[in-house]
Amino acid sequence: MSMRTFDRAALIALLIVTACDEQNALPPPDPKAPDTVPCRLGTATAMAPLCRRENEGDRIVIRHPDGGFRRFVVVDDGRGIVTADGADAAKVEVLDKGRIRVIVGNDAYELPATFVTRP
Repeated sequence: MSMRTFDRAALIALLIVTACDEQNALPPPDPKAPDTVPCRLGTATAMAPLCRRENEGDRIVIRHPDGGFRRFVVVDDGRGIVTADGADAAKVEVLDKGRIRVIVGNDAYELPATFVTRP
């Protein structure tokens, strides 16, 4: 009898966790929208227009399709952009056509080299 109660409790917990994951996931972005960011997440091998950018002044948030995100700050000390939190540092590569690639851990994002509005 107690095993059945445990099985039901485990099933309910699994359903709740699954529902939470679905609520955090974002709908797919429009690849042509100005806030869409090409990104490569985790073990992916190619960049794809899956992430979204939110920026306010010198703060930038890149939202992942699964609900995760990374926060950055634009700085004037020669580095360009740095992580706002977390242990991983941002590595910046200059691309062609006024774009940069920001790499943090296993994730990479392609951003315009200049889009920040200073307060």
